[in-house]
Amino acid sequence: MKFYKIVLGAFLGTLIALVINFFIKVGVVSSMISSFSKADSETAATLKPNSVLHMKLDYAIPDRSTDDPFGSFDFATMETKESTGLNDILRNIENAKTDNNIKGIYLELSSIPTPTATLQELRSKLIEFKESGKFVVAYGESYSQSAYYVASAADKIILNPEGALDLRGMASQIMFYKHLLEKLDVEMQIVRGPNNKFKSAVEPYFLDKMSEANREQMDKLLGTVWGEILTAISQSRNITVEQLNQIADNLDVLFNAQKALEYGMVDNLYYKDQVLDELKGLTGSNKSINAIGNEKYAKTYKNKATSKNEVAVIYASGSIQDGKGDEEKNIYSENLSKTIRKAREDDNVKAVVLRVNSPGGSAVASAIIGRELDLTKEVKPVIVSMGNYAASGGYWISAKADYIFADPTTLTGSIGVFGTFPNAQGLLNDKIGLTFDVAKTNENADFPSYTQPLTEFQYSKLQEMVVKTYDDFTKRVAEGRGLTQTYVDSIGQGRVWAGADAIGIGLVDQLGDMEDAIAYAAEKANLGSDYAVTEWPKQKDFFTRLMESMSNSEADKLDAAMKQKLGVYYDYLKGLENLSNNTGIQARMPFDMIIE
Repeated sequence: MKFYKIVLGAFLGTLIALVINFFIKVGVVSSMISSFSKADSETAATLKPNSVLHMKLDYAIPDRSTDDPFGSFDFATMETKESTGLNDILRNIENAKTDNNIKGIYLELSSIPTPTATLQELRSKLIEFKESGKFVVAYGESYSQSAYYVASAADKIILNPEGALDLRGMASQIMFYKHLLEKLDVEMQIVRGPNNKFKSAVEPYFLDKMSEANREQMDKLLGTVWGEILTAISQSRNITVEQLNQIADNLDVLFNAQKALEYGMVDNLYYKDQVLDELKGLTGSNKSINAIGNEKYAKTYKNKATSKNEVAVIYASGSIQDGKGDEEKNIYSENLSKTIRKAREDDNVKAVVLRVNSPGGSAVASAIIGRELDLTKEVKPVIVSMGNYAASGGYWISAKADYIFADPTTLTGSIGVFGTFPNAQGLLNDKIGLTFDVAKTNENADFPSYTQPLTEFQYSKLQEMVVKTYDDFTKRVAEGRGLTQTYVDSIGQGRVWAGADAIGIGLVDQLGDMEDAIAYAAEKANLGSDYAVTEWPKQKDFFTRLMESMSNSEADKLDAAMKQKLGVYYDYLKGLENLSNNTGIQARMPFDMIIE
């Protein structure tokens, strides 16, 4: 009887704890809903005359804002963090040009952990905004290289007197696992086609440094991207590219704010209170500054455009994977195919813009998505807008579009295929002491297996598959781009190209951003100015997100925390995870290539 009392007591205790936890979450959520509702109702009132659009950009800017109130809420600090997507940021800048209540833009910058192509679109929009005659002021306690690149578009750049300006050039660091695998006694069995010398995603498994081919492509990529950045800064600050390179080589401004002022890289060395005084002068305010952030400002005009004619912007962001999953984290073939199909069958949708931001992934998933796009192209225009990445599988799904736009610093191409199949027999048998035996009806019934190496026959079959997939890939590109397959192979072989170089070899039609792609799609559909832009896939409603947020696994929470704490080094952690996840036939660019 005592045992049952203990069990019953434990059960009741657990039940009470769960109930209390539930009501605590409900209370927090209710408080959040109340605060969000209050913020929404006060948005219009907040936008007073002589206001400043305040852009604090210190986060990884996604292509698309999310309606998820929990996505930007930090339960540890009980604060909402900025997470506005590029789509809303660009629309904010566009609307601020003609908004009589907005006097100018205040950029508060320090470090923006975002790839260059996104920053390039943002910077171009800021330069366009200045044509309205309104001011753009940038302030940073210190400027990272990416932050300064954006800040250089401002009329006035202000740096804290004790701050620093990071201008030192670009580097790409790749982590190699060869010696780790040797210590673990794990053999990564790699299958590549004969013409994939630039497909460097597999090199970390069997090399301890870059191959000559990989170094060649990396030097070219970095040179192109760095050249774009220096040219832009040079034009804005009237400093020659040669001078900028010399400053970078000598690390002249990295720890010396005064030198940054002397070189003309910044206009003033001010503390925050002096910056606020500067903004008061620009807005004609004697008291506090009327500032409105990106998230709130976006709500003042959302969904105002109405038309029966729609240009559907379909977002394809993340690694390309098979089946179904969370489409806000990665591209899943079943999810994205369904979205494309819905847009194709919707009579109101007159044209489709596919926004691709992907390093690739599963070759099969890429082919499935590509098929849906091919069918859509038969009934309405399909235009591609490439973001930071549209490489390998990302290029596969783009190749047959009617027209392709890319940013100059987009990483694209990487037309190649590989397969990885780890053999952990040495680790399991010799290091851990585990042995395996198998009963089977056929010779290859246990293929593939982590517990033993591939046979020559099995390897040959995989080689056939890789060669065929590469042939299908190059054929698709040739048909979509009006090129010969031989030529596609010569610029393929797994090589990654910057957008500025890709246009010269026929992989891209025009350098431009998402706005350019939308305008072109409307023109191809003969819509004139009578169209509305809709964004797909449709985002989940509040209560669906609420339930998902409350049921998030501990693994998801840990992953989010690691990403926040590790910053760029999080990619190295994911690289180690990919040792086990990226098996099978893949069409993707190097997953652990970090450019900074």
